[in-house]
Amino acid sequence: MSEIHPTAIIGESVEIGVDVFIGPYCVIIGDVRLADRVRLEAHVVITGDTTIGDDTHIYSFASLGSSPQDLKFDDDENVRLVIGQRNKIREHVTMNPGTKGGGSVTTVGDDCLFMVGTHVAHDCHVGNNAIMANNACLAGHVTLGDYAIIGGLAGIHQFCRIGAHAFVGVGGVVVEDVIPYGVATGNRAEVAALNLVGLKRRGFERQQVNDLRAAFKKIFLDDSGSLVSRLDNVAAAYADAPLVQEVVQFMRADDNRGFSLPSRN
Repeated sequence: MSEIHPTAIIGESVEIGVDVFIGPYCVIIGDVRLADRVRLEAHVVITGDTTIGDDTHIYSFASLGSSPQDLKFDDDENVRLVIGQRNKIREHVTMNPGTKGGGSVTTVGDDCLFMVGTHVAHDCHVGNNAIMANNACLAGHVTLGDYAIIGGLAGIHQFCRIGAHAFVGVGGVVVEDVIPYGVATGNRAEVAALNLVGLKRRGFERQQVNDLRAAFKKIFLDDSGSLVSRLDNVAAAYADAPLVQEVVQFMRADDNRGFSLPSRN
């Protein structure tokens, strides 16, 4: 049975699942759907067409589903925010729905951690098991891959893609795509290495890691030929290496931003 504090304000169209907890002074209005065992601490605000998945825990002063911070947005647009299961959304986190021009939906996967003050802007797509540390921000239309980690105070420019298992360091400013398994640091952020710590923690085999390291050197640190030709050579040489092929496919995908590359200094 759900527990709702008497000071909470709940709109008529809100749908509440089983064993939901809604704390003091929460404001839940609009076409909001709270799945089973969602927990809202005091002073949470959820509005718009917003779905929160099972077992997600949202802390005080988080604001989810309010209008995008986009001057082109029209209040009559039919847009959504969809958040998956078992997420931890800490204090002062903000997440906005999509816009008509960007696909009309912002999505967050399962088992993610959003630390204090993080922001997920309109039309972003966050995968599963992602982590955003304190005050990190995603601008509009950003894609954040599974298991990606964004360090505290880092900022990701609109339309950038952060690949699966990538790591962006504290205070990094990312204006170009970060390959899967890469580590990007600095302002502007450069991918200088692979996320070997993350690969080890997640149990990838030694041969898989060795293939990635060799491919990384050939793509980014070899001076021969163009980036495209080096990428083609790696794709052929490591045809049976799934992690390498994931990087190749990521880099071959349609993209207008370019890639964060190691410094040649």
